[in-house]
Amino acid sequence: MSDAIREMDATGQAELVSSGEVSPRELVEIAINRAKEVNPEVNAIIAPLYDEALTASEGELPDGPFRGVPFIFKDLGAGLQGQPFHMGNRLLKERDFRVPFDTTLGARFRDAGLVTIGRSNTPEFGKNGSTEPRWRGPTRNPHGLDHSAGGSSGGTAAAVAAGIVPAGHGNDGGGPTVSYTHLTLPTNDHV
Repeated sequence: MSDAIREMDATGQAELVSSGEVSPRELVEIAINRAKEVNPEVNAIIAPLYDEALTASEGELPDGPFRGVPFIFKDLGAGLQGQPFHMGNRLLKERDFRVPFDTTLGARFRDAGLVTIGRSNTPEFGKNGSTEPRWRGPTRNPHGLDHSAGGSSGGTAAAVAAGIVPAGHGNDGGGPTVSYTHLTLPTNDHV
């Protein structure tokens, strides 16, 4: 059943939780197991938050439209207080810099019920059009490991394409990218 769940989009996974067919913890465990299986070759997740995600999945999650659905943040532009935040920069990683507060977008994702399992690879400060930072190594396309995942949101794109998470955070500061994946949430009372 985990293969079928991995192939579902965020809405489908949220419906499973809402109906009681699976628990948020089961979804998070499926995502973490998949990450452990494919991330060593794909290099999409550079800051795993697996223990935090498991703890969150067993706690009181917001009753948003995506309650219990595993999610990944691009390591650039948004996050929740206490998460690693390195923006692809080695110095920030060495100093273990953390998001000092919930960003507005990060809080909206959390309030939607999403459970963060990690932060995704990105080029330093998002300045390169491809996710191939020297010190972290390139993110690979999970459908062709000899190819780049492209774009500065390549880590998130690869995590979604590899079936680790059904949706993730991405952003674009300079124009269209070839492999751009993100989740847009409606602006209603639930978010």
